[in-house]
Amino acid sequence: MEQLTQNLKDGHMQLLEVPFPALGKGQVMVRNHFSVISAGTEGKTVKDARLSYIGKAKARKEEVKKVITAAKTHGVMKTYKMVMNKLESPNPLGYSCAGEIIEVADDIKHLKVGDFVACGGQTANHSEVVVVPKNLCVKINQPEIVKSAAFATIGAIALQGVRQAELTLGENCVVIGLGIVGQLTAQLLRASGINVIALDIDQNQVDLARKGGFENAFNSSDDGIENVIEEITNGYGADAVIITAGTSSLQPINFAGAIARKKAKIIIVGAVPTGFDRKHYFKKELDLRMSSSYGPGRYDNDYEQKGSDYPIGYVRWTENRNMEAFVRLIEQRNLNLDHLISHQFNFEKAKDAYQLIVDRTEHLCGIVLAYD
Repeated sequence: MEQLTQNLKDGHMQLLEVPFPALGKGQVMVRNHFSVISAGTEGKTVKDARLSYIGKAKARKEEVKKVITAAKTHGVMKTYKMVMNKLESPNPLGYSCAGEIIEVADDIKHLKVGDFVACGGQTANHSEVVVVPKNLCVKINQPEIVKSAAFATIGAIALQGVRQAELTLGENCVVIGLGIVGQLTAQLLRASGINVIALDIDQNQVDLARKGGFENAFNSSDDGIENVIEEITNGYGADAVIITAGTSSLQPINFAGAIARKKAKIIIVGAVPTGFDRKHYFKKELDLRMSSSYGPGRYDNDYEQKGSDYPIGYVRWTENRNMEAFVRLIEQRNLNLDHLISHQFNFEKAKDAYQLIVDRTEHLCGIVLAYD
């Protein structure tokens, strides 16, 4: 079978012929129909891989710190060899896909061969066949929505941000950043009965939100935007602000503080710095929260890889249950992703899709790879 890989040393990408992955306990084997490219997360990975060593060091400061620590522990030469082995090894890309089960481990009873599932995590790659643990895949009841369901992992990221905001029917929420996660966040809020104000500095993304039915979508760089938000919220300010932007600027988090009402919640979903101006956060006693990726269970090896679930009585929404809820909303036609899919490439043309992300010669949002 073929799998899309990238060499981290020079950024070279190729469709590599690899053996079928081994099926282990608590896992399912899936033949992909669609996989989704995250223009933000994966785009950064691809761009960083094409940088010089100095450029890589500047872009990946945390990894540099780990290398320095390893050098102190294991020695310079051993650490150098480990780093070079990592850089020269082909690395798979992708973390959100959907397809048909072709094999199931004996200990899994709720899924069977022939079922369609949406998959997430580090093994849900751009590959003809993937093997994923049971807590990182959810059943799709309507095969016709498989393409949209391939977004389930990204949708779970958006849904966890919405859950962290703890909003109730009729409240006002501002979404800052209208990439694919921001667009999905806005739709999830609307499905929950929340009044959405959608903002982005890119007019193309604003127009896309308006195409999706969001009348209160604005360019955040427009003059008087704070007054517009104040008017929409009857002078109170936003009950919550969800930041789904990815930037090194402090502007989003400082702006969030300015437009939020007293005691409001600010939720950080995107990759933004948190060294904010204390003024608004102190005076309004704002509640700043981080949203951890797909939800509870993320980064827990016992949950993700070993299949140990959290009891629903104690953790209502795990990452698996978030993915499932997202797929059900699509099946119930409460979410519409059709206008968010800006590009579709055949799997054989996957490198062209990534080049589009790097070059940014066209407006893009959801990018899908289709498998024969």
